[in-house]
Amino acid sequence: MPYSPKSKEETKNMYGPKNHGWIEVIIGPMYSGKSEELIRRIRRAKIARQKVQVFKPEIDIRYSKEDVVSHCGDKEDAIPIKNSNDIIKLLDEDTQVVAVDEVQFLDENIVEILNKIADDNKRVICAGLDMDFRGEPFACVPKLMAVAEFVDKIQAICMVCGNPATRTQRLINGIPANYNGEIVLIGAKESYEARCRKCHEVPKDGV
Repeated sequence: MPYSPKSKEETKNMYGPKNHGWIEVIIGPMYSGKSEELIRRIRRAKIARQKVQVFKPEIDIRYSKEDVVSHCGDKEDAIPIKNSNDIIKLLDEDTQVVAVDEVQFLDENIVEILNKIADDNKRVICAGLDMDFRGEPFACVPKLMAVAEFVDKIQAICMVCGNPATRTQRLINGIPANYNGEIVLIGAKESYEARCRKCHEVPKDGV
């Protein structure tokens, strides 16, 4: 029989940890399909009859207050949380899989908490932006990537040239936002688009 390469998901199932939990991180720019991939893994876990709890930062209300929603419209029920400690308060003992969307909006303590959850023999799946609009490491995500067993970086399509995109371009009235703008600014297509390294623009004051 010809060799058939296995997906990363199948590889985790076959060769991943068998007697302890682990952390998976899905990263990339906006419009790369991070939430879509998170939802896909959540649904596969549910098909396997595993108990899943899904969390999201309460500040993310772009599409729904109580759902993880992909840009293509797929969604899964989620528990909105104000900070990372809420996960511990709301986590059921018999939960097997913990999923967190938009993890970059949570406080730095999220890394320690998710580590503890994985140490408690649970599978942890996170999705978030690895870089902010300036193209710099975003909040807790680099530390989370460092302690994770599996990291999948997904690319989008550059809205300017069509090349693979790894950056998130912030636009204010159609103009690239200044470097000194606020790091967290919730928005969708009216404020952001995916761009490649070459097309990503971040003007600085006086430059």
